Amino acid sequence: MSEYEGRAGKQPRVGIPKSRLAEYAEIVGPVREYGDSVTSASTSPAHSASGRPEATMPPSTTPPGSARTENAFAAERRLEFAALLEKFRATPVLVPLGEGNSSDDERGLLTADLNGIRFILAFSDRQALARYAQARGEFGREWAYQTILGARLLDVAVPSAGVPCGVALDCADGPDGLVLPPMKGIVPAEAAIDASTHD
Repeated sequence: MSEYEGRAGKQPRVGIPKSRLAEYAEIVGPVREYGDSVTSASTSPAHSASGRPEATMPPSTTPPGSARTENAFAAERRLEFAALLEKFRATPVLVPLGEGNSSDDERGLLTADLNGIRFILAFSDRQALARYAQARGEFGREWAYQTILGARLLDVAVPSAGVPCGVALDCADGPDGLVLPPMKGIVPAEAAIDASTHD
Protein backbone atom coordinates (compact mmCIF):
# COMPACT_ATOMS: atom_id res chain seq x y z
CA MET A 1 0.00 0.00 0.00
CA SER A 2 1.31 3.41 -0.88
CA GLU A 3 0.92 6.33 1.45
CA TYR A 4 2.18 9.87 1.74
CA GLU A 5 4.72 10.43 4.45
CA GLY A 6 5.34 14.07 5.37
CA ARG A 7 8.90 15.18 4.76
CA ALA A 8 10.65 17.29 7.38
CA GLY A 9 11.59 20.76 6.21
CA LYS A 10 9.32 20.62 3.14
CA GLN A 11 6.53 23.16 2.86
CA PRO A 12 3.24 21.83 1.51
CA ARG A 13 2.60 22.78 -2.10
CA VAL A 14 -0.03 25.46 -2.53
CA GLY A 15 -3.19 24.27 -4.27
CA ILE A 16 -3.15 20.70 -2.96
CA PRO A 17 -5.47 20.48 0.06
CA LYS A 18 -3.97 19.03 3.19
CA SER A 19 -5.98 18.01 6.18
CA ARG A 20 -5.06 17.16 9.72
CA LEU A 21 -7.53 14.33 10.03
CA ALA A 22 -7.32 14.43 13.81
CA GLU A 23 -9.61 17.45 13.55
CA TYR A 24 -12.29 15.16 12.15
CA ALA A 25 -11.66 12.26 14.51
CA GLU A 26 -13.93 13.68 17.20
CA ILE A 27 -16.69 14.16 14.64
CA VAL A 28 -16.28 10.59 13.46
CA GLY A 29 -16.40 8.80 16.79
CA PRO A 30 -15.02 5.30 17.38
CA VAL A 31 -13.70 3.13 14.58
CA ARG A 32 -16.38 0.77 13.32
CA GLU A 33 -15.48 -2.86 12.93
CA TYR A 34 -16.26 -4.63 9.67
CA GLY A 35 -19.84 -5.79 9.78
CA ASP A 36 -21.01 -3.32 12.44
CA SER A 37 -24.28 -1.65 11.61
CA VAL A 38 -24.11 2.10 11.04
CA THR A 39 -27.80 2.80 10.58
CA SER A 40 -29.64 4.58 13.35
CA ALA A 41 -33.24 5.22 14.24
CA SER A 42 -33.08 8.52 12.39
CA THR A 43 -31.77 6.87 9.22
CA SER A 44 -34.21 5.34 6.79
CA PRO A 45 -33.79 1.56 6.60
CA ALA A 46 -33.42 1.84 2.82
CA HIS A 47 -30.34 4.06 3.07
CA SER A 48 -27.06 3.77 4.92
CA ALA A 49 -25.69 6.49 7.19
CA SER A 50 -23.62 7.70 4.24
CA GLY A 51 -26.76 8.25 2.17
CA ARG A 52 -26.05 5.44 -0.28
CA PRO A 53 -28.86 2.94 -0.85
CA GLU A 54 -28.43 -0.32 0.99
CA ALA A 55 -29.21 -3.64 -0.56
CA THR A 56 -32.45 -5.11 0.71
CA MET A 57 -33.81 -8.54 -0.08
CA PRO A 58 -37.22 -8.36 -1.77
CA PRO A 59 -40.03 -10.21 -0.05
CA SER A 60 -40.19 -13.71 -1.41
CA THR A 61 -43.40 -15.39 -2.52
CA THR A 62 -41.61 -18.44 -3.90
CA PRO A 63 -39.56 -20.95 -1.95
CA PRO A 64 -35.99 -19.84 -1.12
CA GLY A 65 -33.45 -21.12 -3.59
CA SER A 66 -35.87 -21.28 -6.50
CA ALA A 67 -34.62 -19.96 -9.84
CA ARG A 68 -37.31 -17.26 -9.96
CA THR A 69 -36.32 -15.83 -6.56
CA GLU A 70 -32.61 -15.92 -7.37
CA ASN A 71 -33.12 -14.29 -10.78
CA ALA A 72 -35.34 -11.55 -9.33
CA PHE A 73 -32.85 -10.90 -6.55
CA ALA A 74 -29.93 -10.82 -9.00
CA ALA A 75 -31.82 -8.40 -11.28
CA GLU A 76 -32.60 -6.11 -8.34
CA ARG A 77 -28.97 -6.17 -7.21
CA ARG A 78 -27.79 -5.29 -10.74
CA LEU A 79 -30.15 -2.30 -10.81
CA GLU A 80 -28.99 -1.16 -7.35
CA PHE A 81 -25.36 -1.46 -8.41
CA ALA A 82 -25.99 0.45 -11.65
CA ALA A 83 -27.55 3.29 -9.62
CA LEU A 84 -24.58 3.33 -7.22
CA LEU A 85 -22.15 3.33 -10.15
CA GLU A 86 -23.90 6.27 -11.82
CA LYS A 87 -23.94 8.20 -8.54
CA PHE A 88 -20.21 7.51 -8.06
CA ARG A 89 -19.39 8.62 -11.61
CA ALA A 90 -21.18 11.96 -11.05
CA THR A 91 -19.64 12.63 -7.62
CA PRO A 92 -16.31 14.28 -6.79
CA VAL A 93 -14.35 12.14 -4.32
CA LEU A 94 -11.23 12.70 -2.23
CA VAL A 95 -8.21 10.69 -3.36
CA PRO A 96 -5.13 10.83 -1.11
CA LEU A 97 -1.74 11.02 -2.77
CA GLY A 98 0.64 8.09 -2.43
CA GLU A 99 4.06 8.33 -0.88
CA GLY A 100 6.98 9.59 -2.85
CA ASN A 101 9.90 11.94 -2.82
CA SER A 102 8.62 14.16 -5.62
CA SER A 103 6.31 17.15 -5.49
CA ASP A 104 2.58 16.71 -4.84
CA ASP A 105 1.84 17.22 -8.54
CA GLU A 106 4.12 14.31 -9.52
CA ARG A 107 3.07 11.77 -6.90
CA GLY A 108 0.63 9.04 -7.74
CA LEU A 109 -2.66 8.28 -6.05
CA LEU A 110 -2.96 6.20 -2.87
CA THR A 111 -3.47 2.56 -3.84
CA ALA A 112 -3.72 -0.88 -2.28
CA ASP A 113 -3.11 -4.22 -4.02
CA LEU A 114 -5.35 -7.20 -3.35
CA ASN A 115 -5.08 -10.56 -5.14
CA GLY A 116 -3.17 -9.06 -8.06
CA ILE A 117 -5.56 -6.15 -8.55
CA ARG A 118 -4.64 -2.59 -7.67
CA PHE A 119 -7.34 -0.41 -6.13
CA ILE A 120 -7.26 3.37 -6.02
CA LEU A 121 -8.48 4.39 -2.57
CA ALA A 122 -11.13 7.12 -2.71
CA PHE A 123 -13.25 8.69 0.01
CA SER A 124 -16.66 10.32 -0.16
CA ASP A 125 -15.73 13.08 2.31
CA ARG A 126 -13.15 14.12 4.91
CA GLN A 127 -14.90 12.14 7.63
CA ALA A 128 -14.55 8.94 5.57
CA LEU A 129 -10.87 9.71 5.04
CA ALA A 130 -10.54 10.38 8.78
CA ARG A 131 -12.05 6.96 9.56
CA TYR A 132 -9.47 5.35 7.28
CA ALA A 133 -6.62 7.30 8.90
CA GLN A 134 -7.96 6.46 12.37
CA ALA A 135 -8.20 2.75 11.50
CA ARG A 136 -4.54 2.89 10.44
CA GLY A 137 -3.57 4.86 13.55
CA GLU A 138 -2.34 7.74 11.37
CA PHE A 139 -4.96 10.46 11.76
CA GLY A 140 -2.52 12.86 13.45
CA ARG A 141 -0.50 13.52 10.32
CA GLU A 142 -1.35 15.61 7.28
CA TRP A 143 -2.76 13.83 4.26
CA ALA A 144 -2.39 15.44 0.84
CA TYR A 145 -5.31 14.65 -1.43
CA GLN A 146 -6.98 15.66 -4.66
CA THR A 147 -10.67 15.99 -5.42
CA ILE A 148 -11.42 13.97 -8.56
CA LEU A 149 -14.70 13.23 -10.29
CA GLY A 150 -15.58 9.53 -10.01
CA ALA A 151 -15.99 9.21 -13.79
CA ARG A 152 -12.47 10.58 -14.30
CA LEU A 153 -11.05 8.01 -11.88
CA LEU A 154 -12.74 5.16 -13.73
CA ASP A 155 -12.22 6.43 -17.29
CA VAL A 156 -8.72 7.95 -17.02
CA ALA A 157 -6.85 6.89 -13.86
CA VAL A 158 -7.78 3.19 -13.96
CA PRO A 159 -6.67 2.59 -17.59
CA SER A 160 -3.44 4.54 -17.04
CA ALA A 161 -2.43 2.33 -14.09
CA GLY A 162 -0.87 -0.23 -16.44
CA VAL A 163 -2.08 -3.13 -14.27
CA PRO A 164 -5.56 -4.45 -13.48
CA CYS A 165 -7.01 -1.61 -11.40
CA GLY A 166 -10.31 -0.67 -9.78
CA VAL A 167 -11.52 1.81 -7.17
CA ALA A 168 -12.36 1.22 -3.50
CA LEU A 169 -14.61 3.92 -2.02
CA ASP A 170 -14.65 4.42 1.76
CA CYS A 171 -12.66 1.23 2.40
CA ALA A 172 -12.64 1.75 6.19
CA ASP A 173 -16.44 1.65 6.31
CA GLY A 174 -16.89 -2.10 5.93
CA PRO A 175 -20.20 -2.95 4.24
CA ASP A 176 -20.93 0.75 3.62
CA GLY A 177 -17.91 0.97 1.33
CA LEU A 178 -18.10 0.38 -2.41
CA VAL A 179 -15.72 -1.73 -4.49
CA LEU A 180 -15.57 -1.05 -8.22
CA PRO A 181 -13.49 -3.86 -9.75
CA PRO A 182 -11.90 -3.62 -13.20
CA MET A 183 -14.82 -5.25 -14.96
CA LYS A 184 -16.55 -4.44 -18.25
CA GLY A 185 -19.33 -1.92 -17.71
CA ILE A 186 -17.47 -0.34 -14.78
CA VAL A 187 -14.17 0.62 -16.39
CA PRO A 188 -13.33 1.08 -20.08
CA ALA A 189 -13.18 -2.21 -22.00
CA GLU A 190 -9.40 -1.95 -22.57
CA ALA A 191 -8.87 -1.85 -18.77
CA ALA A 192 -11.39 -4.59 -17.91
CA ILE A 193 -10.00 -7.97 -16.89
CA ASP A 194 -13.10 -9.72 -18.26
CA ALA A 195 -13.06 -7.96 -21.66
CA SER A 196 -12.14 -11.09 -23.63
CA THR A 197 -14.70 -13.30 -21.87
CA HIS A 198 -17.81 -11.23 -22.65
CA ASP A 199 -17.27 -10.04 -26.23
